[in-house]
Amino acid sequence: MLKRRVVVTGIGVKTSVGNNVKDFFDGIKNGKNGIKPISFIDASNFPVSVAAYDYEFEPLEYFNKKEIRRMDRFSQLAVAATRDALKGQDSILKHHDPFKIGIIFSSGIGGFTTIEKEHKKFLEKGADSVSVFFIPMMISNIASGLISIETGFKGDSGSIATACASSSNAVGEAFRKIRDGYLDAAITGGSEAGISLFTLAGFYNMCALSDSKDKDSASIPFDRRRNGFVMGEGAGALFLEELEFAKKRGAEIFGEIVGYGATTDAYHITKPDPHAAAQKKAIENALEDADVSYNLIDYVNAHGTSTKINDLTETFSLKEVFKEHAKNLLISSTKSMTGHMLGAAGAVEAIVSILSLKEGVVPPTIGLKEKDPDCDLFYTPNVAVKKDIKYAISSSFGFGGHNAVLCFKKFEE
Repeated sequence: MLKRRVVVTGIGVKTSVGNNVKDFFDGIKNGKNGIKPISFIDASNFPVSVAAYDYEFEPLEYFNKKEIRRMDRFSQLAVAATRDALKGQDSILKHHDPFKIGIIFSSGIGGFTTIEKEHKKFLEKGADSVSVFFIPMMISNIASGLISIETGFKGDSGSIATACASSSNAVGEAFRKIRDGYLDAAITGGSEAGISLFTLAGFYNMCALSDSKDKDSASIPFDRRRNGFVMGEGAGALFLEELEFAKKRGAEIFGEIVGYGATTDAYHITKPDPHAAAQKKAIENALEDADVSYNLIDYVNAHGTSTKINDLTETFSLKEVFKEHAKNLLISSTKSMTGHMLGAAGAVEAIVSILSLKEGVVPPTIGLKEKDPDCDLFYTPNVAVKKDIKYAISSSFGFGGHNAVLCFKKFEE
C-alpha cells in the first residue's frame, strides 16, 4: 500500500517559556529558562521549591467563567493550544468530511488537581459537596473530547496514556492513521497541569525530582551535578494533514513527519533498562519507518530529564544506534528550559524539532556547565547552533518502560 506523506500545518503551544509559537521558539533558541520559584502554592516548608509553571496563560482570554469552572487546567491548556493551532484553518472546519478528521490528544495524569480538590471537599463536607462535573473534569481523555466538541471533528479520536511518552505516542498514532488513509487530518498533541504539593511529594519521595533551590541548576540534563527533573506544565497541539490535501487548500507547511517507532522495556515500573534494548529498537523502528539511514540524522531532541539513570541510558542507546555518527549528532534537551511536562513533553518537543528543521537552528541545553564524563556526546551546551539540518528525531521514554520516537524531515516538495 502506498504510504501518504504527512505534514504539519498548524502549531499551538502553552508553556512556561512562551504562550504562542513565536515567543516560545524565540525563547527556546535563546535559552530562556521557564523554571521559577514556586509561588502559586505555599511550598515554603517543602523540599522542592521550583517548577516550570505557565504564569502567562490567562484562561479568560479563551473561556468564559462558567466554562473555566467546568474544565480542569489541563483541558484549558489543551483547548487553548488547539485553537491557536487551527487559526486560519476555517476551510477545514467548514468544507471537509468531519469523519475524516480525528483527534488523538493525550495527557499523562489528566485532571489530577481536580481530584485533589474534590477529594478534600468530600472528606470535609461529605458526598453531596462533590461537583457534578468532577468525573468529566478529571478523566484524561476529556481534552480529546472537548477538542472534538469545539471543532466538530468526528473521526477516530482518543487519548493515549503512556506517562511521559503519552503525547509522542499520540502524534505517532495520528501520523499513522493519516499516512495509511484512515484519516485525512488530525489534531494531536498533549497537555499536562498537575503541579501541586501532592504530586511533587510523590515524585520527590521516589527520588525523581531535583531539590535544587536555584532555578538555573535544577534542570541540567547531562550535567555531572544533575539530581532529578523539574516538574512542568503546558500543552502542545499539532494539526497534521496528508500532503496533497494540505496543498490543495494552500496551507502553510511547517514540516513533515516521516517515521514513528514505539516499544516497551518490560523491565521496571520506573527505571529504564540500562541495556537500552527497547529504547534502541524504538529509534531503529522510527528510522526504518522513515526509510532514513542513521547517518543522515542531524538533530536529536533528547528525552533528557536530568535524572542520573535516564541521561546515562539515553546516551548509551544513541551510541548503540548511531555508532560512529553519534559523535556528529547535535543533541539537546529542551527540558532544561521547559521542565518536564510529563504527558505534554513529547508534543512540545516534536514542535521544537519541526521548528528547528524549518529555521535551521538547534536549540541549546542550558545549565550544562560540568559535563558528565559518561555522557560524552555533544549536547549543544548553553548556546544554540545555527545549521541547515534535514532530519531530526525526538525521543520520549515513560514510566512503565514506554518508548516513543518520532522522525521529522525538513519539508521539501
